[in-house]
Amino acid sequence: MDELNEQRQQRIKKLDQLREAGVAPYGTRFEVKDRAGQLIKLHGEKTRETLEREKIPCTIAGRVVALRRFGKAAFAVLQDGADRLQTYLKKDLLSEQGYKVTEQLDLGDWIGVTGHLFRTKTNEFTVEVHELTFLSKALRPLPEKWHGLTDVETRYRQRYVDLIANPDVHAIFAMRSRMIAGVRAFLIDRGFLEVETPMMHPIPGGATAKPFVTHHNALGVDLYLRIAPELYLKRLIVGGFSRVFEINRNFRNEGISTIHNPEFTMLEFYVSYADYQDLIILTEEMIASLALQILNKSVIEYQGNVINLSPPWRRWSYHQAILEVNKLDQSILTDRDKAVAAAKQLNVPVDPKWPLFNVINEIFEETVEPNLQQPTFITDYPIEISPLARRKDSNPSLTDRFELYIAGREIANAFSELNDPLDQRDRFEGQAAQRAAGDEEAHLVDEDFLRALEYGMPPTAGEGIGIDRLVMLFTNQASIRDVVLFPQLRPEK
Repeated sequence: MDELNEQRQQRIKKLDQLREAGVAPYGTRFEVKDRAGQLIKLHGEKTRETLEREKIPCTIAGRVVALRRFGKAAFAVLQDGADRLQTYLKKDLLSEQGYKVTEQLDLGDWIGVTGHLFRTKTNEFTVEVHELTFLSKALRPLPEKWHGLTDVETRYRQRYVDLIANPDVHAIFAMRSRMIAGVRAFLIDRGFLEVETPMMHPIPGGATAKPFVTHHNALGVDLYLRIAPELYLKRLIVGGFSRVFEINRNFRNEGISTIHNPEFTMLEFYVSYADYQDLIILTEEMIASLALQILNKSVIEYQGNVINLSPPWRRWSYHQAILEVNKLDQSILTDRDKAVAAAKQLNVPVDPKWPLFNVINEIFEETVEPNLQQPTFITDYPIEISPLARRKDSNPSLTDRFELYIAGREIANAFSELNDPLDQRDRFEGQAAQRAAGDEEAHLVDEDFLRALEYGMPPTAGEGIGIDRLVMLFTNQASIRDVVLFPQLRPEK
């Protein structure tokens, strides 16, 4: 820390020297005419002779990430976004003030330069600088060995340093942006209307999760950061919008892991007059076309596994998957004692007091999910764990629901929506009883939503897709923290 303070003081002295020389250390507007990546793409393969003949002018700006001084000249490498380009700063080519600026340069400073492209004696593609503008003085040095910064805690806590040190991180978040834009365009092209619904709810609903609680002073009421936009989007279906979607944040007051962040991005969309089978086809098409658009391929590698995103994808019923993966007898689906015994045999920890559906679901999560590496739609979920989904006509104990798994992780959850207000009330009340018994994630009874359903909601199918997990898949990242710019962390000590 003493060394940091000493370097900081030295940089403050240089800042004062810049001011004494009439240079603003924190400049104003600078007209950037070129980007480093664009110049490299357009001219980076040209020979020394071609560049000398064409004298291509350019004006770029960036952060100094490498600096070598010798005599009356210096080479400074500028980082412009994810790209880097060397500049040549020579006293004979610069104004007197411009060269004084080079004497005060440190790693991390921002400058703007104007000149032309050439190749050095070592054949390196470079900007020969004729004008130099100082833009911003960095008072803190870049971390030691900052080239390829690897300390995970620092990378997540100081993402701004991570972005400087690791250009590949830029590419991850640029791809994330393109993916979200691609999803948005896909839905809009199919007649969906993008909407915004409240982030603070008087009653948490739309998912099984523990909410964050806040308080509105003026209204004198507690509110909940939304765990899902589902119940508001369905209200819009009741109101007559036939296709709606929202891409926004959800908040769930639960554990943090490589696949969970308490604040995450969700795509949620609803289609009138459709069922969950329609959404299976739509989901295949959306993700497969996104892979072709963003990655230019359908077969990708994720954490050492080859995954084929070409449709059609496997359909597998929930109960059948449990029985087949674990070679179990069908009787465990109706006998709690046999289910508990099966869980023990499979080394799946369960509470013997749990109801049957909880035991079965724990077996599914622990033994089936990790095996779902290739894209798989798990269908026909039990009604006990699907409080908002429509019952199957052929088997009312099951629902018209699917979850999509890729690389052993849930990517999407969808179902034919329950639009019977009396059935919905019964299920809400069942959830409320579970909540009263200690389940903090169970739904409350939402009277306004029930009132909306009583005005009539057409047959509808709805789906939520976890954007962060989809980005993890496309960018081959093992942790959600690597695809969220500022993940939640414990307070810094």
